[in-house]
Amino acid sequence: MNDPGIDRHAHWTSQFAGFAKQLIPPLIAMLLVVAVWQLYVSVTGTKRIFLPGPLLVLGAGIREFESIAKATALTGEIAMCAFGLSLIIGTITASVFSQSGVIRRSCYPYAIFLQTVPMIAIAPLILRFFGFGFQSVVAVSFIICLFPIITNATTGMLHVDADLLDLFRLHNASRWQILVKLRLPNAVPFIIAGAKTSAGLAVIGAIVGEYFAGGYGLGYMIRLKFETMKTDVLFASVIASTFLGVVMFATVSAIGATILSRWYDQQSATS
Repeated sequence: MNDPGIDRHAHWTSQFAGFAKQLIPPLIAMLLVVAVWQLYVSVTGTKRIFLPGPLLVLGAGIREFESIAKATALTGEIAMCAFGLSLIIGTITASVFSQSGVIRRSCYPYAIFLQTVPMIAIAPLILRFFGFGFQSVVAVSFIICLFPIITNATTGMLHVDADLLDLFRLHNASRWQILVKLRLPNAVPFIIAGAKTSAGLAVIGAIVGEYFAGGYGLGYMIRLKFETMKTDVLFASVIASTFLGVVMFATVSAIGATILSRWYDQQSATS
């Protein structure tokens, strides 16, 4: 009989080894990029106003840590609000699309329109319409991250097993029962895939909105530091926005992986 303590230790050792295997290569690549960056700046003598070295950027990040942290928190709040709205509204929209081919063919092109029109072109219009406030920036971010949820959720709800669909219809299941008990469960992996894409886009949308709105988050800080030619702080702000995007993506990916693992475990138990 296996010792539970030994099994648990082996499990965590395996988990740590897998995590290290995934983490170490990107860290090495990042260190190489930073080293080449610092070497290039030192050898060429590039002025800090054009390209500050990583040490200067690190110093600026430490010096402006409080303001960058506050801006990052505000951008993260906007991105999470927009992401949450896109997840809810996108899933509801996909549910409607799955019920009617006429509605889907009539409205889906407009969803594509929201994705293809450059947000930098319509962001000023949105801000003008809603006013220069928190809700306007959320609206910009929401529009950018909505499409992946709609398209992935719609695909998942439409591509159901034909035999299962026939079985539901054979038992006189209503549209609502088919949606809730067949289409939505089938779309869970698709929705999670769309959510991972939207998580990163939400941060991009928030920064774009803040850039135009002024006075909000990392987007405003990036614009301000660019205009005042404080390039070292500008780089630190860009790195903070990248970090925020990675955190958003990693968080959604981890939650999605947990949901999928439990989902498939339940499916295996009932099959």
